[in-house]
Amino acid sequence: MIADRIRRPALLDKITTAEAATALIKDGMIIGMSGFTRAGDAKAVPIAMAERAKTDPFKITLITGASLGHDVDRMLTEAHILARRMPFQADRTLRAAINRGEVMFIDQHLSETVEHLRSNQLGPIDYAIIEAAAITEDGGIVPSTSVGNSASFAVLAKKIIIEINLSQPAELEGLHDIYFPGRRPSRVPIPVVACDSRVGFPYVPIDPDKIVAIVVTDEKDSASSIEAPDADTDAIAGHLIRFFEDEVAKGRLDLTLHPLQAGIGSIANSVLSGLAHGPFHHLRMYSEVLQDSTFDLFDAGKLVFASGSSITLSTACAERVFGDFHKYKEHIVLRPQEISNHPEVIRRLGVIGINTALEFDIYGNVNSTHVGGTHMMNGIGGSGDFARNAYLSIFVTKSLAKEGRISSVVPMVPHVDHTEHDVDILVTEQGLADLRELAPRERALQIIEHCAHPDFKEALSDYFRRACARGGHTPHLLEEALSWHEKARTAGTMVPLTRM
Repeated sequence: MIADRIRRPALLDKITTAEAATALIKDGMIIGMSGFTRAGDAKAVPIAMAERAKTDPFKITLITGASLGHDVDRMLTEAHILARRMPFQADRTLRAAINRGEVMFIDQHLSETVEHLRSNQLGPIDYAIIEAAAITEDGGIVPSTSVGNSASFAVLAKKIIIEINLSQPAELEGLHDIYFPGRRPSRVPIPVVACDSRVGFPYVPIDPDKIVAIVVTDEKDSASSIEAPDADTDAIAGHLIRFFEDEVAKGRLDLTLHPLQAGIGSIANSVLSGLAHGPFHHLRMYSEVLQDSTFDLFDAGKLVFASGSSITLSTACAERVFGDFHKYKEHIVLRPQEISNHPEVIRRLGVIGINTALEFDIYGNVNSTHVGGTHMMNGIGGSGDFARNAYLSIFVTKSLAKEGRISSVVPMVPHVDHTEHDVDILVTEQGLADLRELAPRERALQIIEHCAHPDFKEALSDYFRRACARGGHTPHLLEEALSWHEKARTAGTMVPLTRM
């Protein structure tokens, strides 16, 4: 019954249609919308917004936690609603509009958005549009399958529109841990001292008078589109497992490792799944997204607790997890992304961060966002939050892209998201380069030898030898450093002429 989901009787009068709720949104407004990696996103109001714009054009600044499901970004882009978008997206249509300069995209560390809102560097938010599993007797919002930035949007917004999604399990209540850092410069330490610390509320505490509309929906989250492991991702996982085993043998880790973080995507998901086949046990996660691999590790008896900001699953895994949710509930917690990604907590817990690179160069600089140095892919997401503060900062990628025409190891990346100072370990299916405590020339030798594909290794070695002959702490031939990317732009390949 709807009264079980909206337990403050006075709010029942706020139930309305998505179309009526959309009418509240005016041209030029800043909108904070729930959703983090296709989970817990608003589902009805955004669609009504796109429909309304066909006859009543308007533009907004849209802030979310991360990417949205249900093709919402595509629909809002095609309806020409988005003037500005932040801090992350993963939609092909929106990406093209960003790269044409039609939508101004602010690519931001996921831990920073709310900090900017709280300090009035950004905002104020006119409306927060939040998906919820329930509303408590006191008007508290029980999030659904993600928290992301939703909690702070609701607290900081002038008004709130809530989507009560009946398809989200009522058992989600009690899963969340909503904590807000104080204002700077007098902020006290965040009291998260272990992955399973609970330091806040199981709901978002708000003034219920700010709720101006409630829309009832009944639609599941979009399923994740993570591909199954293949030979390359299995090889990457194997290299990492052997590395962790070696760290244990050297006394730097034990078989419980440190708390694990893995970025969203097929490669990182496959790497985590691979840990199920290693000797490790009593593992913990302090991450952003709890993916299929998280629950594979639970089911394998390897994982004992996981902290994240969203649950993003394939259809089959979602049926397994939510069909028997009590089995997992006491072992997981969902937090606001400014806590899941907070540098203080990541550094305190000694997190092992595993994230995906588009490419990296021979000195260990990583490009995670810009194809050819100019065209946005998705965004930096939370990788920077973890890379700079992790106990071990690991980046993984396949050594080749575009059916072997493009090398993921290059002389110089044309865009740097993670400098050499923030990168400890690089892994491809070819091997693993441990860059800790190495000078630039030493790093280059390790990366070329262990990570580059054989089709490109000779060309990289030749570049490095000639750059060293010219000299410098970080040797480069500036007139050639980006020539590989220029060749990819004009000829569609980086393959050396001798190999073509």
